Amino acid sequence: MEHIALVDPKHFRDVLGSYPTGVCVVTSRGEEGQRWGLAVGSFTSISLDPPLVGFLPDKRSRSWAQIGETGQFCVNVLASEQLEACQRFASRHDDKFEGIAHGTSPAGLPLLDNVLAWIDCDIERVVEIGDHLLVVGAVRAMERRDEGAPLIFYRGGYHTLAGLEDA
Repeated sequence: MEHIALVDPKHFRDVLGSYPTGVCVVTSRGEEGQRWGLAVGSFTSISLDPPLVGFLPDKRSRSWAQIGETGQFCVNVLASEQLEACQRFASRHDDKFEGIAHGTSPAGLPLLDNVLAWIDCDIERVVEIGDHLLVVGAVRAMERRDEGAPLIFYRGGYHTLAGLEDA
């Protein structure tokens, strides 16, 4: 099916930027201990029964290519004070974990310290959609902190809940 571009890409991004999103870092580990991670603002709950979540990485993402090979991932929901970690995992830095405090999830995947929540998943399926992929994860374990505020992406920048009042 051929799509005709009727919407200017910049305008598309500007309009959809009016929808605030949380920010997560998706991580995984290779068989030889290699660690990969990428920042995403497209994370969502998909199904309660069975428990499924999803996110949409760019098809060209080198980090996703590595994570996808492992068959599993851990979603790290970032807290408002974790902007530096977000920026690191959104970069092309060779070792994104350098200087970032982290341990491991029950599945043995990189788990960033002080996140609001984490979700261990097996990759259920990957669907190509436009210039992105829909990655569906089957939830295997999860937990959350009792306090803290999320890091939010809104209109091209990062904010806290209090900071959105001025945006």
